[in-house]
Order: sequence, then structure tokens, then C-alpha cells
Amino acid sequence: MQEKILILDFGSQYTQLIARRVRELNVYCEIHPYNHFPEVDPAVKGIIFSGSPYSVRQKDAPQIDFRQFHLPVLGVCYGAQYMAQHSGGEVIPSTTREYGRANLQYIQENSPLLKEIPPHSQVWMSHGDTIAEIPDEFEVIASTDNVKVAAYQIKGSKTYGIQFHPEVTHSTDGKQLLENFLVDICGCRQNWTPDSFIETTIASLREKIGNDKVVLGLSGGVDSSVAAVLLHQAIGKNLHCIFVDNGLLRKNEFEQVLDSYKHMGLNVRGVNAKDRFLSQLAGIKDPEQKRKAIGRVFIEVFDDAAHEVQDVKWLGQGTIYPDVIESVSVKGPSATIKSHHNVGGLPDFMKLKVVEPLNTLFKDEVRRVGKALEIGPVILGRHPFPGPGLAIRILGEITPEKVTILQEADAIYMNHLKSSGWYDKVWQAGAIYLPVQSVGVMGDERTYENVICLRAVGSVDGMTADWSHLPYELLAKISNEIINNVKGINRVVYDISSKPPATIEWE
Repeated sequence: MQEKILILDFGSQYTQLIARRVRELNVYCEIHPYNHFPEVDPAVKGIIFSGSPYSVRQKDAPQIDFRQFHLPVLGVCYGAQYMAQHSGGEVIPSTTREYGRANLQYIQENSPLLKEIPPHSQVWMSHGDTIAEIPDEFEVIASTDNVKVAAYQIKGSKTYGIQFHPEVTHSTDGKQLLENFLVDICGCRQNWTPDSFIETTIASLREKIGNDKVVLGLSGGVDSSVAAVLLHQAIGKNLHCIFVDNGLLRKNEFEQVLDSYKHMGLNVRGVNAKDRFLSQLAGIKDPEQKRKAIGRVFIEVFDDAAHEVQDVKWLGQGTIYPDVIESVSVKGPSATIKSHHNVGGLPDFMKLKVVEPLNTLFKDEVRRVGKALEIGPVILGRHPFPGPGLAIRILGEITPEKVTILQEADAIYMNHLKSSGWYDKVWQAGAIYLPVQSVGVMGDERTYENVICLRAVGSVDGMTADWSHLPYELLAKISNEIINNVKGINRVVYDISSKPPATIEWE
């Protein structure tokens, strides 16, 4: 039985980060909305209450009976304020600004939660309310200069509250605090590792699928590849993988990725559908219409290929945990998964049961599992690539000629990033074909040709991103080679916009 921690989400922007920190300590955890949590089973060792954009003083603030659990509880920010307020304490608006770095001036000796946390440890505050008074059954275990009740314990219990955020890196000993709660207070064994995940997942897949056949759409990316290898190890040749060439992949990518999959022993079939996709995209300029056309054709192509496999019962997908979390709203719980995963949200007419081996993992965990499965670095280290491919990197109408030009320019860009060592330093990079023509001079002739924009960003999860500061010398080499070797391009520019306000992709 896999021990776990439940994280009850009150709507905080940091909830997923709490889960990531718990997982980094080799403890399995699950996020559930505070108003839609599962029955507590014997595997649950403790509960964490997240922060919230609400004030506990609001009439519509999230409510929960925290005394029902009879398990160790750690309330973070709103969670701490809520437990104090609803036990007879007082929460009031902060009189001084309590956002940013602070230092613990008082730490109670021998507190299990604060073990090995040094005096003056830096913590990160982010709240508009503060706990002014605590009930008699509570005791203060940590304070800062401005916040008397920075942390408390309910006497004689394993229930704690903290008004700072241990999950952010600005809290320098936050990881130690979480480990104290998980190991010393909850008794977790820290045995959730990539190897243990692989072992239990393969056993579970064998039990669930039996001798049935599974069809899975591969994209060349990390998620679908790791899902495929797990399924392959569980059911062998009963897994049928389909890799579709939509004509919008990078140069030679279809052949290269297909070859790497076959070397991995996967039962994979490549489907060349370039002409089918490009003909359906002819004349379309609107980005959303491009996406819809690609999604529709993909479903048709995938369905045709899937029907060539007899008696398929299951559809494999590379859904990961953030997709699941984001589909469940704190204000209106729903178990519906978002419909735009690897195979584009397949329609009901396919009548297949869905199996998602990775739907409990974060992206970085997927990579660690992939490494444990000995999947090569070419796939595990691959940059994220949009489902519609180069269609949303060609602004305006798509033609075969534009696709070829962009593939050539992009290949030069990627080759330079890899040879210079910059590929692994940026999170995502790509070339964009702009619907702009500019005057140039080549030899003794004037030219009037198109513009390529280069984009490279650093990010953790794609929610925010900053442009990568590639060396000028490298950019100069890339620009020179593109202009000299890609007919139709006479100007190269570099995008120095961050997200927000810009997005990573241009469409």
C-alpha cells in the first residue's frame, strides 16, 4: 500500500508547488479541492491545507471541519489562519506589509516541526491578514519581528499552522520543515521513487489491461514516449503505437523519431499524412482555425490507423498530473480531463477505454521515470513542441514552400544550439516565419524576401517564461548561415519578449 499525503487546495497559486516539494522528498501526495476530497484511507499519513486568495473573514471563504481527520495536519497561510479563527482565535487585516522575506527571531526549542531550523532562518510571507490572537489550546512555536504567530501547534496534537510558505525557495529551510512534518510527524518512509513508481505502475497496468490491445498516439515528446515504454513493459506487443507525420514537424523529425522508437523495441507504425493535413490547411490564416483543422484531421488519420488494429479496447494517453489538477476547479469540482492531450481529445465514436500511466506525475517526475526506464537523452531532453507543430510558427496562410523554408531555417538554428551547448540551457526554442517582406542586398542585387524570427526562452513549466540571453556571436553565426543557405530569407531577428505579456509561441 503506497503511503500518501493529501493536500487540500483552497485555491492558492502555490498548491502545485507544495506537491512538488513533497514529491521531491520521495513522499507520494495528491491534490484535492477542499470541497471535493476523497475519503481518508489507511494509506493517508497526513494532510496539508494550502493557502488561498480568500480571507478567512469573507462570508464566502472556503470552509472545512479540520478536526474530522484525526491525522497530522499542517496549515499553510490561509490554512493556518482558518484553523486559528475557527478555534476561537482572531484573524485581522495586517497593519504592516507582510509580503516578502522575513526572518524567524524566535523558534521554540524541541519543536518537531522546526527541528534543525537555525535561528534567523529566512521565510517567505505572502498574506494580507494575520493571526492576532490564538486560542488557549494553541501555542506559538515561531515568530518574526512583525508576526508574533508565524507558526503554532495545537497542544497535545500533531496539528500545526504556519503563516509563511515553506514550499518556495525564498524560505531557505522550507524543505527541512516539510521533511520534519512528513517524516518525524507523519511517519512517512520516503520510499516513493522512480523505480517504485515503475514497479507498481507496470503491475497495475497488467492487472487493468490483461490481454487487451492498446493503441497510443506518439508525438516524439517526453510524455507520450514514457507512457509508451511503461505500457510496452506491461503488455508487450499488445501495445500498438501510431506516429503521424502531419507535414508540420521539424526537418527529418519523422524519420529520426520513428527510427529511435523502433530501436527502443516499440511496436510503432508511422503514418505519412502530410498531403492530407496541408490540403486542409490551404487558405486558412486564423490561428484557431488552423488548430481546429489540424485537430480534426488528426482524429480522422488516427482513427483510420487505429481501425487497422483488430479488437483494440484501450486508448493510451500521456496525460500528466497538472492536466488532471487544472481540470478540477476549487469553485466547481469536476472530474473531467482537459480535451487537448497528445491525441487531440478523441471523440466518443472511437468507443475506447482510456489508460493514462502518467496521470499522477509532474513533468520533471516524468523525465526521472524516463531516465530510470533508460530512455535516451534525445527524447528525454527534447524541447516542448506544440501539437499543431510549425503551423503556429508560420504566421498567416500555410503553404508547402513556407513549411520547407521554415524547416531549413529551424534546422540550422537547432544545430547551432546543440553544437554550442545552448540547447540544454534553454527550455524551448524555435524559428518563426513572419508574413513580412523586407528589402535586402545580396551581391549586386536588391532582394525583397521574408523574415525569420528566432525565439528561445527559459522556463520551468511554461506558465511564465523569460527570453534566453543567447550570445551575440552565436546569434550572428545562426543569422549568417540562415540568410546564406535558406532561399527566400534575407533578414533574421531575435525575440526578446517575456511571458507575460507575450506568449512563447507567436500564434
